[in-house]
Amino acid sequence: MNGYEATKRIKKFRPELPIIAQTAYALYGDDIKAAEAGCDEYITKPVMKKELFELISKYLK
Repeated sequence: MNGYEATKRIKKFRPELPIIAQTAYALYGDDIKAAEAGCDEYITKPVMKKELFELISKYLK
């Protein structure tokens, strides 16, 4: 099972749970695929701490 499928399954029983997709090998359209699967955010490696913390803090408020 890939991350897109896992996200779809998780969102079926926990739709309010925020999911941040993260990838090391970003390809054109991956952000769109992540959004279509139900991911709330998308980030690529190398992950910048500041950017990651900003994304997470959006959902902790």
